[in-house]
Amino acid sequence: MPSVIVKFFLASMALWIAPLSILYGFNHHIFPGSSQLSPSSHTLISGFIAVISVNMVIIFYIIMAMKEPPSRQHQPDPSFLAEAKASISQSPRAHTDGSDQGREKEE
Repeated sequence: MPSVIVKFFLASMALWIAPLSILYGFNHHIFPGSSQLSPSSHTLISGFIAVISVNMVIIFYIIMAMKEPPSRQHQPDPSFLAEAKASISQSPRAHTDGSDQGREKEE
């Protein structure tokens, strides 16, 4: 369970850090060639790359979650099982009487 929480925390942090660092890098001309772009191209390209980075983090998180082994087998509620077994153990005639009587009346 703690590993799931750690993975979720890391993915959540990456969802914030990746696009903000991309936007920061473009705005401060850290990435090569970003200083030669026009202002509108600069804004569009940095925005598109930031959105793509968020989608990549989400895809990576989904892949990690799908590869996660199940921690335990899911067990039904014991009280539900007891009620279900009790209803099954009743006479099967009780369940069919209602439907048979309706058919007899129609005939």
